[in-house]
Amino acid sequence: MSTNTVEKSGSTFNLGDFVRTYAIIGILIAFVIALAILTEGNFMQGQNLVNVVRQVAAIGIIAAGMTVVIISTGIDLSVGSIAALSAVVAASLAQQSTAATPMYPGLQLPVILAIAAGLAVGAAAGFVNGFLVAGFKIAPFIATLGMMTAARGVALIYTNGRPVSKLEEGFNWLGQGDIIGVPVPIILFLVVAIGVHVLLNYTKFGRYVYAIGGNEQAARVSGINIARVKVGIYTLCGLLSGLAGMLLAGRIGSGNPQLGTGIELDAITAAVIGGTSFNGGLGTIWGTIVGALIIGIINNGLDLMNVSPFMQQVVKGAIIVIAIIIDERKNKHA
Repeated sequence: MSTNTVEKSGSTFNLGDFVRTYAIIGILIAFVIALAILTEGNFMQGQNLVNVVRQVAAIGIIAAGMTVVIISTGIDLSVGSIAALSAVVAASLAQQSTAATPMYPGLQLPVILAIAAGLAVGAAAGFVNGFLVAGFKIAPFIATLGMMTAARGVALIYTNGRPVSKLEEGFNWLGQGDIIGVPVPIILFLVVAIGVHVLLNYTKFGRYVYAIGGNEQAARVSGINIARVKVGIYTLCGLLSGLAGMLLAGRIGSGNPQLGTGIELDAITAAVIGGTSFNGGLGTIWGTIVGALIIGIINNGLDLMNVSPFMQQVVKGAIIVIAIIIDERKNKHA
């Protein structure tokens, strides 16, 4: 028997598998301890920790959708642009009636309808991605790259390149409000994480996602409607991107067409360092949550240490490369 394997109560415990599965938590703890020391305790202040999770909420929501996409061996580069497009559409419908130059004079919709419109735009853009990938057999990288450019362009055209400001308080509440002292973005992040976890692990759709990622040909032979599932995957990712975009707009009180630029890198990084494999068929939402927290902690810690934003990009780029190398080594070992 291997020295890494222990028989216990009739079951086999493999130390190597345990370490590979839960090492990410140890890495998170190590980052927290290191930043607590390097920032002389400033990082561990209660309000700062709440701000870290609040700021990472939008990344985490998008990363949850990205996890589902990557498990199916896909990729979605358009999430940032979809977030911006959803945000500006929702913001334009949630402007105060007293605004000096509202986009639609005289039109005053309930905030809930503005939010619904933003979600619908995100879902529609995701549906188009899925249709291109599943219907026209376009590589996900190419299909979503096209949507990344097109959605950003539509957002700029829609707003004439200007931010949509003077939003209703109900809309800003999405990014700035709280419920019983808990920030709304954190609550929505948890709800999305739990929802996607249940979807992946306790529904037929989730089983199909893993099956497609594990072996698409075998999944097709077993009777799974590959095209329908892929369209659903990208539609879900677009929907969550739309929600994240509105959180970002609510937090700054403005729908900016440049919103979410580069957030796709953070979302992909969170998913990959959380254990989601680019080879497909492997990934968990809890791992992605930890990955998103690591990204948020790194961003916050580097800010507290006055590290240049340009250097932060270098650090995050290095992290994603290292995560992919580890993923490849893990797959070879498996």
